[in-house]
This record gives sequence, structure tokens and C-alpha cells, in this order.
Amino acid sequence: MDTTPGPGAADPSGGEGSSSATGGGGGGGSAEGGSMAAAPPSRYESQKRRDWNTFLQYLKNHKPPLTLARCSGAHVIEFLKYLDQFGKTKVHVTGCPYFGHPNPPAPCACPLQQAWGSLDALIGRLRAAYEENGGRPESNPFGTRAVRIYLREVKESQAKARGVPYEKKKRKRATAVAANVSIAATATGAAQVSDVAGGSSGVGDGGGGDGSGSGETAGGGAAFIS
Repeated sequence: MDTTPGPGAADPSGGEGSSSATGGGGGGGSAEGGSMAAAPPSRYESQKRRDWNTFLQYLKNHKPPLTLARCSGAHVIEFLKYLDQFGKTKVHVTGCPYFGHPNPPAPCACPLQQAWGSLDALIGRLRAAYEENGGRPESNPFGTRAVRIYLREVKESQAKARGVPYEKKKRKRATAVAANVSIAATATGAAQVSDVAGGSSGVGDGGGGDGSGSGETAGGGAAFIS
């Protein structure tokens, strides 16, 4: 799908910074500054650049060719549908016996498409790239109402076809996070109480009391963690 140079392509500005950092050898400060200037872009930035170049290439190959200034939300939706041919997510059609089954027992002839989550993330990156490359927010084709409606329709249709309730998954993750926070808070409180009890035992009973107190604390902590 992506005919543009990958993130591993040579970056002229990055190459110059690296050479000055290596070849200078004069002072630690200049070398450190050169290495900081040559820091590679993040994974998100690299992906955003590839997505942007892919979209520009799509506009160039469009029949008839399109300019970015004339691009609308309808053209963005066309681009998303074009990407379905490279998708890897099985989306069952209405007549398929596995329609609505999250784990079908056998393969079927239903088409592969781009998953809703991938399209949603792609639109987010392209929306940011459009404005970073001089586009005005009020004319951003990736933020139009038509694109939002299309993404919502894709989400709902794929949820029904694949039997994947996206909302329930989100609630489960939120519940799991809350449970982990509760367990961590309980563990912290138990450790504090155990430390106080062990310290009191040491003061009252001397050396023997300190030993028994430490043993109870360690045993209690192990039992709680398990």
C-alpha cells in the first residue's frame, strides 16, 4: 500500500547532525548537542509522515488528479474505502453463517477490510499532519462531519459482523484498571500497618521481640501478595 520511503530512509538533516557529533571530537558539550539534534523521530511521527505521503500519492494518482486544496471529506472517505483492499480483518457479510461470531470455527469467503480502530487512528494522524503542513483547521477535510459519520458506521457494522462489542471491551479495561488501583492501595495500607506493628514489638520485647515481629511481618506480606 505504501509506496513512499519508509522510516529507515536517509534523513539529510539527521545525517549532518550525526557527522558533526562524531567528527568534532573537540568538547563533550558540542558532541552531546550533536547527538541530541540527531535524535530520530518517534514511532508516531514516522508513521504520521508515511501516512501523509501515502495520502498525497493517492491524490496524485486519482482520476482525475486532485490537489490538496480541493480535497473534501468525500475524497477522504474514498481513500479509506480504497485502503480496504489492503486490510487484514475478516468482516462477515449478512448472509454468512458466521455473521456475528467473534471466533468462527472455519474459514469463509467474506472479504478482508481495514479494522475500524486502524482507520480511526489513521484519520487522527492525517488530521494532525494536515494542519502541520499549513492547512487551516476550519478547512481540514479529515475532521469533517461526513468522515466522523463514516467511521461511526464502520465501527457499528464491524461490531455486528464480527460479534465484537467495542463498548464492552472499554468498560472491562476500565474495571480492570480500577481493580488494580484498589489492590495497590490495599497493599500499601497493609504494609504500613505491618511496619508499625513490627516496630512496636521490637521496642517492648528487645532482641527476641524484634525477631518475632519481623517474622510475622514477612509472613503476613507473603500471604497478602499470594
